[in-house]
Amino acid sequence: VQLQAFGGGVVQAGGSLRLSCVASGKIFSVENMAWYRQVPGKERELVARFFRWTFGDTTEYADSVKGRFTISADNSGHILQTIDLQMNLLRPEDTAVYYCAATLWTSENSGKHDYWGQGTQVTVSS
Repeated sequence: VQLQAFGGGVVQAGGSLRLSCVASGKIFSVENMAWYRQVPGKERELVARFFRWTFGDTTEYADSVKGRFTISADNSGHILQTIDLQMNLLRPEDTAVYYCAATLWTSENSGKHDYWGQGTQVTVSS
């Protein structure tokens, strides 16, 4: 299983960026995909998570990004494999390396496991 992240870069405070993540490989089912971020010297923290349940999709956000960031996915009703994170009204404190993650099954009997993509740098200048 591979998670490939796209986007990131440098933006001024108040600006916007969009991150995308694509999961590929041996995927049977995906419970959720998420974005985390980490700054040097601090623990990795959850930014936003997208769940695909049999009854529908749900999302959750860190308090610090609510109202500014939006996580979304395509292929509604199908296996969750691509997520986007639209980041608006960016602040210098949003500067971090952003990581894509997924909790998924590789087969019907594999049990669910966590997978991580490579990080992508987001820098917000003041």
